[in-house]
Amino acid sequence: MKYELLSSLTLPKDIKKLNIDDEKRLCEEIREKIIETVSKNGGHLASNLGTVELSVAIHRVFDSPDDKIVFDVGHQSYAHKLLTGRFDEFDSLRCKDGLCGFMNPSESIHDPVISGHSSTSISSALGLAQGMKLKGDNHHAVAVIGDGALTGGLSYEGLNNAGRSGTNLVVILNYNEMSISKNIGGIAEYLSKLRMKKSYKKVKNAAIRMLEAVPLVGRSIKKSISFSKDIIKERLLHITLFEDLGFEYVGPVDGHDLESLESALLYAKSLNAPVMVQVNTVKGKGYAPAENNPGSFHGVSGFDPTSGVIPKKEICFSDIFGKAVARFADEDKRIVAVTAAMKYGTGLNYLNKTHPERLFDVGIAEEHAVTFCAGLAKSGMIPVFGVYSSFLQRCYDQLIHDVSLDNLHVVLGIGNAGIVGEDGQTHQGIMDVPFLSTIPNAKIYSPSCYAELEHCLNKAIFCDEGLVAVRYPKCTDLDVTPCLDNYSLVGRSSDTLIISYGRESESAEKAAKSLGCDFMKLVCIYPIENDIIDIISKYKRAFVFEESQYEGSIGQKLEARCNNVTVRAINGFVSHMKYSEAIELYGLSEKSIVDTVKADLP
Repeated sequence: MKYELLSSLTLPKDIKKLNIDDEKRLCEEIREKIIETVSKNGGHLASNLGTVELSVAIHRVFDSPDDKIVFDVGHQSYAHKLLTGRFDEFDSLRCKDGLCGFMNPSESIHDPVISGHSSTSISSALGLAQGMKLKGDNHHAVAVIGDGALTGGLSYEGLNNAGRSGTNLVVILNYNEMSISKNIGGIAEYLSKLRMKKSYKKVKNAAIRMLEAVPLVGRSIKKSISFSKDIIKERLLHITLFEDLGFEYVGPVDGHDLESLESALLYAKSLNAPVMVQVNTVKGKGYAPAENNPGSFHGVSGFDPTSGVIPKKEICFSDIFGKAVARFADEDKRIVAVTAAMKYGTGLNYLNKTHPERLFDVGIAEEHAVTFCAGLAKSGMIPVFGVYSSFLQRCYDQLIHDVSLDNLHVVLGIGNAGIVGEDGQTHQGIMDVPFLSTIPNAKIYSPSCYAELEHCLNKAIFCDEGLVAVRYPKCTDLDVTPCLDNYSLVGRSSDTLIISYGRESESAEKAAKSLGCDFMKLVCIYPIENDIIDIISKYKRAFVFEESQYEGSIGQKLEARCNNVTVRAINGFVSHMKYSEAIELYGLSEKSIVDTVKADLP
């Protein structure tokens, strides 16, 4: 049987019955199943292969679901899913009505919280641990966080609060020297030093044993000169952060040595206090192509598992954005760009090639990125922040307080806007229009093709003032008629108007043509021009179709100002499924638009 252990064990209960050889076989099966599934369905590969032994050790030592296990981001939780009774469903990973690519409590009692964004695990786990403590429950909460996620400010807020909380909290720092982009800043250097040092406790205990062995005076010397952890930390390791925050520190531990992992976690568990366990792992472990190129195998849409060949990535909107920023930077030395550990995903790697001194990677710290942009703007620069829509959600206060209040010129390049598909609820870009349009003086462009994107970005950088957002979808170029104005109107002969913007324009324009209706494409979608209201008001009926949350959507705003508007947008969160399935489900496909309009025609 190919997956003898995975298919026969009752997990996670039976994992505690295995001997070390069976544990190693189980790890091999888990790796093989992850590679097999991700090669077909896409997903996160390298990070999950790196945490197989760690996941097995966690479930050997702790008792889920009584002990609460939280994987930061959740993109490293595939082994955890296989170890908690989801083997039979694992082929459905990231498919409609199947397993989510991240942690989700609606999927399993072994997923205590939703986890899809970075740096949240420590705060979540601390809340779980504190809640259990208040109820007299002595079980543990375990947070597994990567060194990349530890660049996010929320993780430090959690650490600061957790260290002296007196809770049964174990934070496992999965150190693999690899984020989506190269880890940036002081914490990366700090952790690198930690990785290279021998275990602090081993050094300290050896020194104490040596002094105690000295006849007559050894014990008094040890006591009088306080040869203990403070001296060793300051003189030998120069590392005090985690312990100064109140954590016991354990490690570094080889993250692929099951026996060492289990011993370290058992010790951490026995302390019944906040503990930081540093585990050193290798991203892509056990699969040579991913080990050799973990960046390319971080998130994949599919690949050949035998050869390790990933289909060549097509040029997409993010590439066009990045190339345009680099070209505009050639023209104007004031243009700088900022990324939150997403240089390649946002296309800003092109600027890094031509003007590396003008690209700032701040780590996974979107809030800091926006306020940093505000400072750059105040000093006379023109900052462009490249960020995914779902990650911009973190920055609402900074956009208001640090940018808009002072009317500073900051440009947002918002990638993955609209429905993104298989990554699911935590990654859909359907909230940016509602929250950005509440900010005074903000301007929002939503181009639907490459030509419009470059035009909008040019205007946002060189013509507009204040906070300007250019949002664009996760796809290649679309089959639409380009518009190099704020809006366009096709046809003036029908009494029915179809309105859309962004990626949805493609389906809407085709539907309008097949129905013989007029079609309006919005490019500058907010603020809404009075001319647009005047045009819409002349029609007997108008329909708005958009990939946005309905509350706060452009459609809702038009509905409030015109009495002839019907809106088809999204209510609630969009689960993981293919893009084509999602737009069909929410009535945004070409066929659905045709059906909706026909149903209202006389």
